[in-house]
Formats: sequence, C-alpha cells, structure tokens
Amino acid sequence: MAALSGKLTKNLVRTLGSGRHGDGSGLYLVVDPSGARRWIVRVTVKGQRNREGKPLRTDFGLGGADVVTLNEARDRALEYRRLAKRGINPRYNGRQEIPCFEDIARQVHIERLPTWKNPKHGQQWINTLAEYAFPKIGRLPVSEIGQPEVLQVLLPVWTEKHETAKRLAQRMKAVLDVAKSKGFRDGENPVTTIRDARVLPQVKQKVQHHQAMHWHDVPAFYAKLATKDAMAAKALMFTCLTASRTSEVLHARWEEFDFDELLWIVPAERMKADHEHRVPLTPEMVVILEPLKGLRSEVVFEGQKRHRPMSNRGRLKRVHAKIANTQVVNDSEVFDRRRERADVVFTRSISRGPEP
Repeated sequence: MAALSGKLTKNLVRTLGSGRHGDGSGLYLVVDPSGARRWIVRVTVKGQRNREGKPLRTDFGLGGADVVTLNEARDRALEYRRLAKRGINPRYNGRQEIPCFEDIARQVHIERLPTWKNPKHGQQWINTLAEYAFPKIGRLPVSEIGQPEVLQVLLPVWTEKHETAKRLAQRMKAVLDVAKSKGFRDGENPVTTIRDARVLPQVKQKVQHHQAMHWHDVPAFYAKLATKDAMAAKALMFTCLTASRTSEVLHARWEEFDFDELLWIVPAERMKADHEHRVPLTPEMVVILEPLKGLRSEVVFEGQKRHRPMSNRGRLKRVHAKIANTQVVNDSEVFDRRRERADVVFTRSISRGPEP
C-alpha cells in the first residue's frame, strides 16, 4: 500500500522547534520546550456531543516521535478518523476498552439536552441516574450490565418510590439501548427482559386525586378574588377563566393577544403538547387585561423585576389558600384540569356572580 502523504517530512519531524505542527487531516506533531516530540490526532466523533452541545472533538495521543515514525503516525491517525466517522469514540476502541455506564449515560444526557423544553427536566433525567444508578453500576462497563445489576438498582426503590423507580428503569433502558447501538453491547436489553418477565413485584398504588374546589363554590371564590389588587390575584382570576396551566398564564406576553379578534394565541413552544393553543377572550377576561396594559410591560403579569413574569408560583397558591381558607396547595390544585368539562359552567356562573 502506498504511503500516506502530508505536510511534514522526516527531516522536519527531527528539526522543528517547540509548538504544534500540523501534518494535515487532524494529525499534529507536538514539540515540547524540553525537545520531547509526540504525535496527536484530533477527530470529531460523528453523532456525539460535548457538554456545550457542540460536536465532540477530541485529541488522542499516538505515541512519541522517537518510537512512532511519521508514516506509522499517519496510518494510526487514519484509523482513528475512520472510527470517528462511524460514530465510535477511538478512546474506547483504541485500547479495546468498553465505556462504563456513567460515561454513556452522561453522553446520552448531553445529546438529548436540546430535546427538553425545560432545562430542569433534563437535569432531573441525569439526577435520577446519579442518585440511584451511578453509585451501584456507574463504573461497570456497559457490556457487563445484565439483569442482576439492573435489579440491584431497581429493587430497593421499586415499592417505596414506585414512580421514581419507573422513570429510573426507563432511563437505564435508554442508556443501554444507546450503548448497544454504538457496538458496546450485545443481546436484549436487561431492563426489557425484567419488565416482560414481570420479575419485579406488582405495586398497586391508590390513586390520589388533587383537591378540587366544587364548581358551586367557584363564583363566591372568584368574587373574593376580584376584591384584591395584587397581581397574583389577577393572574389567578385569568387562570380560572381560561382553564390554563399556571405557567401558561404567568409567562403570557402581550404579543400573544389579538384584541381585534378577541383571541389569546399561546405559541406551540409554550404548550405542553407542542401545539398552538387558541383561547377566545370573554368580556370578563378583557376586564382583567385592560388595566394591565398601562404598565407597558413586555409580559402581562409582571413580577417584581421589570419586564419579567412573576417567578414565584407560590404567590398564586397563597392567594388561593388565603381566600379559600385552606392550606397552600399545589399548582395543579389551583385549577384542577380534570374538571375542564365544567369550564363553560364556571364562566357562566362567574359572569352571573355568586348565588344569593
């Protein structure tokens, strides 16, 4: 086979001064101030990302120039580039090593970060693995993880923290699936095998519904809200009338409102279902919004900071609790969406006012 060519020559390899000298195609001769000479190759691993979400670009040492000749360095660099082009990280293949579970999990986390609408959800994804899986199997090669290792992670939390355990199992399965796709594993995913064989004990959870105000009580509650001047009260009134999620209301912006057509158009990126949502504006809703225009804020329900939405949902909870004479409730309890079929009744009852 013909020798590969590049910018460097055998003479240059011997005589170049300190610095990094490129031969081409990612191969470099690094000369230290001491005179030591070594080869490195820089490759971009296809389909893999670094912590900043950019393509994974990594340097690999190929050995000292006094041991590895120029042609040998070119041949090794070519092999590394071929591996990287196939999506295989040469760090593991070159030393015949298999990455550990934690390394693959963190890489999967980085690759999936752009798919989460809320960074908090992405952090929760890796935090679950870090808390329950990494301490037990994090340093194991992914090729060595089978059903016993998976059970070691899941069994201690399967009954006590069942919802967490189910999410943990889903995330472990995703990591092992990716490891197999990269050639680091063979055979069926052990998480799938355990699930299909029903190895884990069945957990019967009693459904716990969120508290919900009876719709007969809504008009009186709303009438009390209307006596409050606080921004949180206005936001909660608008939440009741629109049957919207708290986050949708708190982050509402004026450009989403069409007062000519009497529509509030919530863009898809702010909706949980990723679909644009159109809310007809009733006269009661407009009465809430009109005075807020005078604040000339970019957001409808401005918080303590200029042009910033209310950041503390707890304020809505406290307003709700104070008026309803209850303990502070969860966001979903402020307006239980399971009662959306009564929305029309709510709105009509509110417009009529409380029963005499």
